[in-house]
Amino acid sequence: MFFVLSKTIGTMLTPIDLLIGIGVLGAVLLLTRWMVLGRRLLVASVLLLALCGFSPVGKLLILPLEERFPPWDASHGEPDGIVVLGGAIEPDLSAALGRPALGHSADRIVATVELARRYPNARIVFSGGNANLIGDKSPKEADYALTMLEELGVAKERLIAERLSRNTVENAEFAKAVAKPKDGERWLLVTSAYHMPRAMGLFRRAGFKVEAFPVDRRTSRSEAFSFSAIAINGLERTDVAMREWIGLTAYWLTGKTDRFFPGPERK
Repeated sequence: MFFVLSKTIGTMLTPIDLLIGIGVLGAVLLLTRWMVLGRRLLVASVLLLALCGFSPVGKLLILPLEERFPPWDASHGEPDGIVVLGGAIEPDLSAALGRPALGHSADRIVATVELARRYPNARIVFSGGNANLIGDKSPKEADYALTMLEELGVAKERLIAERLSRNTVENAEFAKAVAKPKDGERWLLVTSAYHMPRAMGLFRRAGFKVEAFPVDRRTSRSEAFSFSAIAINGLERTDVAMREWIGLTAYWLTGKTDRFFPGPERK
C-alpha cells in the first residue's frame, strides 16, 4: 500500500505536477461561473512555475540534503563490499533500445567503476528493479547495470544483482538479504548525495550497517543563490528536492526511519 501511495499521491504532490494541475484546473474554471477563481489559479500556477524554474529555490532545497553526509574518508581502510542503489539506468528505455540507457544519475555507475578498480576485492551489489506501479514483468534495472559494469571492466564474479526492489525501503531490505553482511565487514552505500539521508535512514532501520559514499551532486554552496538561465534545470532540481523532503517526511511519520533527517552517526 505504501508503494502504491508513493507512486500516486506522492507523485501528484511534487511541484511540477501539482502546479500544472492547478493551472489546468484554473483553465477549466475559466469556462464556468468560477471564472475569477480560475484566472487566479492560472496566474498563480504560471508565476510559481517561473519561480521554481528560474530562482535559486531548487538549489536551496537540495543543498542541505546534499551536504548532510560528508565525502567518504578513504583513510579508514578498504571496504569489503559496495551497495549501489538503482536510478542510474532507465530499464524500460534500455529494453526498447536493446542496450543499457543511462539516466540523470549516471554518476552512480561511474563511481562504482572507480571504486571497483580502487578496491579489487570488494563485492558489489547493485540494487534496483523497476519502479513502475505495475511492473512484475517489467525489465529490471539491475540486469542492465550488471551488463554495463562488466563491459566497463568489472569482473562478473564480483557482481551481485538485487532485481526486485521498487523503492528505497525495498533497496535496504533486499540488498541486505543478498549481500549477507558479516559482523565486522565494512560496506559502502553509493547513491546520489540528495538521496543519501533517506537511504541511510532506511538502511539503518533494516539493520544493514553501511557507510555513505555520496555522488551525483546537483549544486554547490558557491552557486546556491544563483538564478537558472534555463527553466527546466531549476524545475528539475526543485522536483528532485521536494520529492526527497516529502519522502523523508512520509517515511518518518510511518515509522520507516527513526529520525526525520538522518545524518552521520555521532561517535
